[in-house]
Amino acid sequence: MSEFMEFFNTSDPANVSTSVKLLLMLTVLSLAPSILILMTCFTRIIIVLGFVRTSLATQQMPPTQVLIGLAMFMSFFIMAPTFQEVNKQALTPLFEEKITLEEAYEKASIPFKEFMSEHTRQKDLALFLDYAQMDQPKSIQDIPLTALVPAFAISEMKTAFQIGFMIFIPFLVIDMIIASVLMSMGMMMLPPVMISLPFKILLFVLVDGWYLVVKSLLQSF
Repeated sequence: MSEFMEFFNTSDPANVSTSVKLLLMLTVLSLAPSILILMTCFTRIIIVLGFVRTSLATQQMPPTQVLIGLAMFMSFFIMAPTFQEVNKQALTPLFEEKITLEEAYEKASIPFKEFMSEHTRQKDLALFLDYAQMDQPKSIQDIPLTALVPAFAISEMKTAFQIGFMIFIPFLVIDMIIASVLMSMGMMMLPPVMISLPFKILLFVLVDGWYLVVKSLLQSF
């Protein structure tokens, strides 16, 4: 332990540089969940996948772990160009000691700002800018992350709910038809969900539902 503390307290430039890199990595890892959820397309994807499972009424099928894993890998796939740009403009020059930590932060935020601003409604962004009494930014780079991140999050949630509504409609129609048939037959004590579930799964399989849902999500970005 003493050797570890001595490593951080040393004034050797090489050790100082390594210490900064280690602290930077630990900081990024601690903030990674928040960055993944609020600054990428993860929010939209996981909400839509949750709507799919709810509309099918299959309880825990697919399991939550599967949906989160699928949403994560889809997010990495969609965000790959942004991550590559961050690595090229910020991380690589920082590790090569060509730029400072502050410059790396500014350069790394630009690709994320460009992605988020492209999918953020002006109304949502104006809400946070007006509340904080900030001046209207002249460019994307001038938008503060403190306003852009929550604006992007609520924009993503609205888009996800719009997609979820469209997913619900065909399954709602099936539930209404099954409920009407059961009432006409006098079988009021039989839960309509038990009868409609196989038909909803059959419809979802016949139209290749997962392919259509994933395709819609990819095209929405």
